[in-house]
Amino acid sequence: MRIAFIIAAVAIATLAGCATTPTHSPRTSRSTESSTPPRSAELRRGVPPQSCCHPTPKGLTRSSIVRSAATLVGETTITSEGRRIRYDCAGVMRAIFLKHGIDLYAGGVDGSGANGVRLIYNHVRRYGTLHRAQTPRPGDLIFFDNTWDFNGDGRLNDPLTHVGIVERVGADGTVTFISRVASAIERYRMNLKYPHVHKTKDGHILNDFIRRKRSSDPPGTRRLTGELFASFGTRLPS
Repeated sequence: MRIAFIIAAVAIATLAGCATTPTHSPRTSRSTESSTPPRSAELRRGVPPQSCCHPTPKGLTRSSIVRSAATLVGETTITSEGRRIRYDCAGVMRAIFLKHGIDLYAGGVDGSGANGVRLIYNHVRRYGTLHRAQTPRPGDLIFFDNTWDFNGDGRLNDPLTHVGIVERVGADGTVTFISRVASAIERYRMNLKYPHVHKTKDGHILNDFIRRKRSSDPPGTRRLTGELFASFGTRLPS
């Protein structure tokens, strides 16, 4: 399957997709695949794990997936064979894998409240592997919870609201991942050894901000990537 990634000439609205333009930090997240609040009890058990029906395409490698993701950095719209794909965090991940013959939305039905992130999570749960290892591998997907108030109830009860893809892991454990978080597809960082630290005294960033600060946020709302990390997932060969 041949996928074309094209830069749009028109501006993308700042509230589209998984992102909003932040007021307090350079990186925040929002996903709007569905505005219908999900039933939380179904989110992580809605699709039973299995790996019988969607084999990994022959010849697919982690390096090829990472290269495809890297070519999208800075892009502001995505098309697949002339069809525009929704420009949010889930749509970006879907486009990357579609180029290599995998539809991350396939088999991920999660009820009427499903959004793209949940579809991808359930697809990986069904046909791949989910894990919480501190050291992921390039090409792994990375999921986050509570990056915005998905159900609008003012509480921190919104699992699976953002997704990205691991590009590399530094010697200090800092994960660099690619995602659409703010106004374009960019690189972001997360360090699970120090999840509550934004940057070190010498200015080295360990965890980027991924949740926008709002006056309606409940006390204790966390905003850093390491704090809102949910799990890694892989749909790729070992």
